[in-house]
Amino acid sequence: MLETARLLLAELPLEIARQRLSTPDFAAEVLLPGGAQTVTFPAAWPGAVLGLFPRLLSSGDEHSGHFMLIRRQGLVATGMMGDKGGPDPHGDLEIGYGLNPDAWNQGYASEALRALLPHWYARPGVRRVTAQTATSNLASARVLKKCGFTLVGESWDDDDGPLLVWAAASP
Repeated sequence: MLETARLLLAELPLEIARQRLSTPDFAAEVLLPGGAQTVTFPAAWPGAVLGLFPRLLSSGDEHSGHFMLIRRQGLVATGMMGDKGGPDPHGDLEIGYGLNPDAWNQGYASEALRALLPHWYARPGVRRVTAQTATSNLASARVLKKCGFTLVGESWDDDDGPLLVWAAASP
C-alpha cells in the first residue's frame, strides 16, 4: 500500500479483477490503512487497461505488481498502474496505466507514477523503468515528461500502431 496526497495505491487483488470482468459497476471491500473499507468501482474503471485482466487472471499471481488508484475522497477506484512483468535481460521494466475518463487531466496519473517509481526501482534487477505511448496520446506523454521520463525511441504495436518509447533513469 502506498499513499499520496489524494490517492491510495493498493495492490490489485485477483478477486477484484475477476469481479470487474463480470460486473462493470460494483463496490467491494478493500484492505486500506485502518482496515477493510468499501471502495466503489465505476463502470469506467480501470480505463484502457481492462484488456489486461484476462491475462492477469490466467497467471494466478496474487501479487501481480498492479496497483489500483483509489481516490481518498469518496473511496472511488479511478485507475490502475502496474508493470508488464519482470525486468528484461537489460534491466528495463515496462509499465503501463489507465485512468477513468473522468479522472483525466487532473494530475492523478503523475501523482501515482511519482509514488510508484521508487517502488519499481527497488525491485531486483531493475535498471530503468520504461513506458510506451501512442504517438497521438499527448496527455500520457505529458505525464511521463512531468515524472522525469525522456523519449528514447519508437516502436510498433499491431493494435495501437506507432508508439513512442520513454525511459526514466534511476532516481
